[in-house]
Amino acid sequence: MKLKTRWRGAVTVAAAVALVGAGIATANASTADKGTGPTRTNAIKDPTGGRTGLPGLVNAANAFLATLSDDQKAEVLLEFTEENATAWSNLPCAGTCRPGIELGSLTEEQLAAADAVLRAAAGTGQGTGFDQLQDIVAADDILAADSSGSVGGGAPPTSTDPSAAPSADASAAPAPSGSAGGPPAGGGGMTLTYGSGYYYLAFLGTPSVDGTWQLDFGGHHLATHLTYTKGRAVGASPFFIGVEPISYTDESGATVESMRAQKTAMAALTASLTEKQLATATLDQSFGDVLVGPGEDGQFPETKVGISVKSLTPKQKKLVLAAIKPWVANADDATTQQLLKIYEKELDQTFVALSGGTALDTHGDYVRIDGPSVWVEFICQTGVVYNDQIHYHTVYRDHTRDYGGEFDF
Repeated sequence: MKLKTRWRGAVTVAAAVALVGAGIATANASTADKGTGPTRTNAIKDPTGGRTGLPGLVNAANAFLATLSDDQKAEVLLEFTEENATAWSNLPCAGTCRPGIELGSLTEEQLAAADAVLRAAAGTGQGTGFDQLQDIVAADDILAADSSGSVGGGAPPTSTDPSAAPSADASAAPAPSGSAGGPPAGGGGMTLTYGSGYYYLAFLGTPSVDGTWQLDFGGHHLATHLTYTKGRAVGASPFFIGVEPISYTDESGATVESMRAQKTAMAALTASLTEKQLATATLDQSFGDVLVGPGEDGQFPETKVGISVKSLTPKQKKLVLAAIKPWVANADDATTQQLLKIYEKELDQTFVALSGGTALDTHGDYVRIDGPSVWVEFICQTGVVYNDQIHYHTVYRDHTRDYGGEFDF
């Protein structure tokens, strides 16, 4: 990651950026700068203290806190309350709708320390985990460059079906409490602000190896919640991830597809369904956005719909699990595997539903995976800045493990 005044991936705003249409290209999605963040400065040699897992993450969190002033710590360290935990959004509404300290306000040393925290917390897979976080943030720098940093508030296109969910881009979650000052919560007339400086890191509760706390990291099209208690991770959701543009060329000439893992896995699943299976899986309802997005905690449909995974072939069941994995992989690798084992055991009680087309390349194309625990939604929307293209909104939730299961909704 290239650390400048603002936290960046492999893209520099001043660089000329070539967009690669609305489709998914097949070029290599790797970028030259990935994996190099903390090594760009000598201020922090090994913030994990040579530890892995939760002990290493706690060491990295404490190293980050040690770089901050008391006022900055007050922005980062918040109470682990329902109000603070649920104060997140997919909107480009800066700090008016999410907790934490703004990365654009940090020094290079502080950015390197924040970078180390995220590396210790997130998965190590190529195209998922920390690697994907970099690409999502880098894509927002492209939006900043091509929209002059901000555009007037207003809702992007949504479904015309009155039964469809309202677009999550049309409203913001409540602002966090317990921080020092800060602007009021955004509303319908807000200015939408893009760019890598407008991402926020917070600890709800005090990072420790035996207490209960949550790591929050988010900004436009990103909301990460990783919850820990009694020495282990107990939740990796909600995890909202979206992207616009879905594909671009960075300054090294490499093609970056920030959500290739999610789109490819979901499309492989939908493409595997026979005509008869599609008839069962397809919903009459159309969708404008994900159903259980920001501000919709616990609002899962009472009845599971679509096709039962139990009725699918063994090969298709593997595709369902593969389609779930890219979202769960936002957590560290060990936690990802633990959660996937749970979801695999529950596959026969899980359902797949879709609306629109199966290629996931047109506005309104929608797929849902709903199990006893896991919930994943993927939808294509018309672009906001690049309105001749589509962009993605997705969310991963767990019926019982959102926010570590700390709250009842």
